[in-house]
Order: sequence, then structure tokens, then C-alpha cells
Amino acid sequence: MGTQAPTDQNNYASTDIDEKLAKQKAIDDWLPITSSRNAKWWYSAFHNVTAMVGAGVLSLPYAMSELGWGPGVVILVLSWIITLYTLWQMVEMHEMVPGKRFDRYHELGQYAFGEKLGLYIVVPQQLVVEVGVNIVYMVTGGKSLQKVHNSVCPECKKIKLTYFIMIFASVHFVLSHLPNLNSISGVSLAAAVMSLSYSTIAWAASVNKGVVDNVQYGYKAKSTSGTVFNFFNALGEVAFAYAGHNVVLEIQATIPSTPEKPSKGPMWRGVVVAYIVVALCYFPVALIGYYIFGNSVEDNILMSLQKPVWLIAMANMFVVIHVIGSYQIYAMPVFDMIETVLVKKLNFRPTRTLRFITRNIYVAFTMFVGITFPFFGGLLGFFGGFAFAPTTYFLPCIMWLAIYKPRRFSLSWWCNYICIFFGVLLMVLSPIGGLRTIIIEAKTYKFYS
Repeated sequence: MGTQAPTDQNNYASTDIDEKLAKQKAIDDWLPITSSRNAKWWYSAFHNVTAMVGAGVLSLPYAMSELGWGPGVVILVLSWIITLYTLWQMVEMHEMVPGKRFDRYHELGQYAFGEKLGLYIVVPQQLVVEVGVNIVYMVTGGKSLQKVHNSVCPECKKIKLTYFIMIFASVHFVLSHLPNLNSISGVSLAAAVMSLSYSTIAWAASVNKGVVDNVQYGYKAKSTSGTVFNFFNALGEVAFAYAGHNVVLEIQATIPSTPEKPSKGPMWRGVVVAYIVVALCYFPVALIGYYIFGNSVEDNILMSLQKPVWLIAMANMFVVIHVIGSYQIYAMPVFDMIETVLVKKLNFRPTRTLRFITRNIYVAFTMFVGITFPFFGGLLGFFGGFAFAPTTYFLPCIMWLAIYKPRRFSLSWWCNYICIFFGVLLMVLSPIGGLRTIIIEAKTYKFYS
């Protein structure tokens, strides 16, 4: 009889472990990032296009006007190359440990820097990016709806921007209850098509308009300090345009993976297609928009284009549809973080009611902040440098150096350190310009006008 006790204890222990694993699996099957892993490579393509080509593309001609021809072209091309390289690194690192997947950006950070430090480094930056993008997209969606209204009906009574932001937010009070990334793939595909459409309209309508009279390509600011600050702000706007890295691991987590066929194959194929689309959207809009309007271009090029009215109204409607998809792509990892903390740390039950309450509160929060601070250009510059530069330009490089430890002065070593240098420069300089732009616009701004 005395030998029986350890066996009973072992049975209890194994039952306990099985129960914990079953509970863990049930939670993972409920959380938005890990609940569905049957995505195809083209899901990766249009999710990445939707995440990358956002409102930022429309501000690129304005950024060019603050950078000038030479620096502007160099920074645009360099950013495209560097961010494609760092995106490749993240796709490679998703499954670098056999049998394990880093489904979330912070999980990769924890592996590279340690459990606690990884969280402290990655989560605040990722949250600033994702929540920041959602707030900026609230403003963009509202402004674009307002532009559609004013274009179609110029004689109608003017409606406050506040109400248009509320109308835009109302869509998200519905869409935010789709459970995971795969369930929003239809919205994402529509958004990706729209981004290519309105980018094409933006540069084609500019070509059709022809170069404006007395076009000037010199810097707009009258003082040297103004020119320098505007230059810094433009760096942030470019950084904002390349912000898709914050959701790339979460997108890759939805792709099935086996030792024979790891997810990095289809994911990379989707990324390459997405980056070709990004180039087709960004470069023509930035270069043609600046060539046609010079330094008189607005911070959203569609605002500079007044005719043909129906086409500009349509382009703005495309922006609205695209931004709806982009908002959802960036909101999903935030929902995942909130729901993970509530269910795993605070032991809430994973129910529909919990999801309904938390997601509605989040959408209401981004709507309220967007209504209160709709400084579009300044917000782009500030957020672009403050948080997008680290997570997009150099954090993947630091992780690569920490994990793979390439030989000193090898090609990989040099590439990573050049990216880190460029990214840190961007992170330090652009918030300065962005903050100044916000302060200048805030002087004349009336709340809830």
C-alpha cells in the first residue's frame, strides 16, 4: 500500500498539468491573434498593404516640400530599403526557435532582451504606435468624409469635423467585434484595393491638372529655424508612412506552419507583393504631387486637388474605406493585449460580454482623443518619430544582433548598425518638428469646432 501514494500524486500532478494546458489552449483559441491559423500567402499581402499604405501616403508630397528634392528622394528610397530589410528580419525571427512561434512583437522582444525587460521595451512603443495610428485614422476618416460632403454639396450647411469623426467611429463600434485578423480579411482586401485606387487618383489627377502657376520648390518657412523644424517634422511623416512592422508578427501568426513548410515562405511572398504595391503608391504620389504643386501643397494632397469634383470626392471615399480597414488591422493587436491581460492576469472569463465592453471602450477612447486633438500633420510627425522609427527602423536590428550575434564588421553587422544609426537619428529629430507643428496649430485651434 505504501508504494501507491507516489502513483496517485503523479496522477494528480499530470491531471493538473493537463487541465492547465487545456485551459491555456482554450484561452489561445479565444484570443484574436492565435485563434485562427489558416491564412493564405495573399492574406499576408493585403494585410501588409493595408497596414503600410495608410493616410501617410497623402502627406508625402507635403513632406517632400519640407525636405526638398535631394534629401526628399534619398530619404524616401532609403526608408523603403531599410524597412524592407527590417521586415525580412522579423519574418525570419518569427520561428527561429524550433517548435515555437513568436506570435506577438513583445514575445520576440522578451526572447531577445529577457522576460521583463523585453516587455518594458516593446509594449509601450507598440501601444503608442497602434493607439496613435488609430487616433490619427479617426481624424483622417472624419476629414475625408467632410471633404466628400463639401465636394458633393458645396451649398449645403457646413458640418463640424467632430460629427464626421463620430460618423466614422460608428462603423468601428460594429466592425471591432469581428473576432480575429482572418475574420477581417475581406475588409482588409477592400482597404488594400482602395489604397492603390486613391493613390493612383492622387497622382493621375495631379498630372491632369498640370504644374500650378508660379510653382516654387524652395523651402516654405521664412526663417532658418522654421525650415529646420519643418525638415524634422517631415522625417516623422516619412517614418509614419512605413509603419507596418508593428503588426507583422501578428499577421504571420495567422499563417499555418509545419517543420517542412514554415510560415516564413508564404509570409515573405506576401511581403514582397505588398512592398511592390507600396512603391507603386508612394513614389508617384510623393514625386508627382510635389512636382505639380511645389511648396504650396496641402498636408493631404487631396485637399490641394479641387477638380474634377466627382473624382476627388470618390478618392476621399476610397480613403475612408481604406482607413476603416487600417484601423482594424492596428486595433486587433491592442484588443489582443487588453484581452490577454484581463483573461490571463486578472482571471476574467473569456466571454463575448467582456469583448463587447472592452472593444467599445477602446473605440470610444480613440474617437474622443481624435475629436479633441485633430492636428493631422503635427500628429504624423510627432508619432512618426517618437514610436514608429524604433519599432520599424531599428528595434528589429537590435533584436537580430542580440539573438544571432553576427561577426563584427561582417555585412550583416554593418547593415544593422547603419539601420540603427539612421533610425535613432529619425527618432530624436522628428518629434521635435512634430511637437512644434502641434504647438503652432494649437494656437489658433478651438476645441470641438
